[in-house]
Amino acid sequence: MTVSSGKHSIPGKVLALTGGVGGAKMARGLIDCLAPEQLLIVANTGDDFEHLGLTISPDLDSVMYALADRNDTERGWGLAGETWQAMEALGELGGPDWFRLGDRDLATHLRRSALLAEGQSLTSVTSTLCQSLGIAHRLVPMTDDRVRTMVTTERGELAFQEYFVREQCAPKVKGFRFSGIEQASPSAEMMAWLESPELAAIVICPSNPFVSVDPILQLPGVRRAVAAAKAPVIAVSPIVGGMAVKGPAAKMMEELAMPSTATAVAQWYDTLLSGFVIDLVDRSLAPSMAVETRVVSTMMTSLTSKRQLARDVLDFALDLN
Repeated sequence: MTVSSGKHSIPGKVLALTGGVGGAKMARGLIDCLAPEQLLIVANTGDDFEHLGLTISPDLDSVMYALADRNDTERGWGLAGETWQAMEALGELGGPDWFRLGDRDLATHLRRSALLAEGQSLTSVTSTLCQSLGIAHRLVPMTDDRVRTMVTTERGELAFQEYFVREQCAPKVKGFRFSGIEQASPSAEMMAWLESPELAAIVICPSNPFVSVDPILQLPGVRRAVAAAKAPVIAVSPIVGGMAVKGPAAKMMEELAMPSTATAVAQWYDTLLSGFVIDLVDRSLAPSMAVETRVVSTMMTSLTSKRQLARDVLDFALDLN
């Protein structure tokens, strides 16, 4: 199948690797450019954690809600039209209310946790939830196994959500560890797509390279399979004008003694990339890039701009093939 992606048409399949909010925006644009059988979206699950007896999958849910057009675009996470009565009552009872779960969002976690308790895989549960929300395109977790991102900080090691939400990213970062990753099996669908002769592009969405994309790439065999794939690998920079569009990526880069620039993001991915996409404000960096670079508007402030960035990336992939 061939679907229009703007000025060109792209044949074959597209594999998108993503984290949460920024990647979710990109994924939303991609589903308007590609047929369901053309696109596989793989989300990071290193951010997952157990809270209040429930399994919480923040990145999966951010992508899922965005694909269903149910995400809160102003807040940047969670569901639109959310209420908070359960959290307010929990706080009154002295419970841990630092991780805010909206009343409607709680239903997702209750349903996920119940299905997992029945013995279903996270992949199967995610499929069920997506179908319930009317999502036609395929969204899968990077693994069905338990992988947890741990942040090494000046205050010791913190689970990612403790660092990100409870501590508001305040502690200085020294490094990262992905607990359980050596024993985890990557998504079977992702690996099959990486080996498919129909694969036309691998898109690394504008997500945090350290804690959103790296957990996917560090799963056993994944980085090697991405490097060996015949399709071009294109990353979209999450750093624009030296700042992270969303999240702590720029702060992390500075604390890891890296310049907070789009160039540093491209260098982090090293030789994995065939192409790199940067924003118009960073156009001066393009001539010095070690990888072929496309300069477009990457600020996704509307559905139209999400679609346009997706088209620009797919056009780039077609030009690189």
